[in-house]
Amino acid sequence: MLSNQEKLRFSRQTMLKNIGEQGQQALKKASVLIIGVGGLGNPASLYLNAAGVGNIYLADGDNIELSNLPRQILFTETDIGQNKADTSAEKLQQLNSATNIEVLDEMLDAELADYYLPLVDLVLDCTDNINSRYLINQKCIEHKKPLIIGAATGFDGQHMFVNPNIADSACYQCLFPAHKKPPENNCQTIGILGPVLAIIGGMQALQAIKFLTGHAVATNQLNIFDGLHNSWQQFTLKKQANCPICSG
Repeated sequence: MLSNQEKLRFSRQTMLKNIGEQGQQALKKASVLIIGVGGLGNPASLYLNAAGVGNIYLADGDNIELSNLPRQILFTETDIGQNKADTSAEKLQQLNSATNIEVLDEMLDAELADYYLPLVDLVLDCTDNINSRYLINQKCIEHKKPLIIGAATGFDGQHMFVNPNIADSACYQCLFPAHKKPPENNCQTIGILGPVLAIIGGMQALQAIKFLTGHAVATNQLNIFDGLHNSWQQFTLKKQANCPICSG
């Protein structure tokens, strides 16, 4: 049951017929792993923490730099040089002290993924490099953990949902086979505008809340945002019969 304080705090959410107190209780019981607490992980973690997700795991081995501040909105000038996951946890606890937050202040590798994924209900990939996305996708398939992938560069962003518990759900490697690896474009190579990250990170949080409260989230769908022209496009994906990750 929700406490009186929780009922007051989350009243604007529980009055939604698609959430209600039952949905809020589901959020309270949920565990989410956010990998990468930078431009995408900042807004995603803020919104999931504020929404009442009870257990949040933050994984990031990077330290905060001056060039992060225009888009990584959890951080301030006094945080420069500090670990992103540690600092994010401190800020998030100030927003919602009831959330159980666990920090992994290093980059997620295969061994760490094998340890942490069984502990969570959902994974958010908020990283900014291709190799990490391949690893996270592979481990989520192995452990049957639903995955929300986000990416953004320049004025553009994208997100997709992978659910290994649905037989025909395409995975990241179905979209980008390893032998056709996309170019390594990220914020450091072509730049980024902060609000684009807020939009994609916010969409990751929205999809997460929908999933955790029992609502359908579309698989086999790549959602692409064009911030320069303020438009969305959706592309239908298909699980690849020869995918070495999800069709074994």
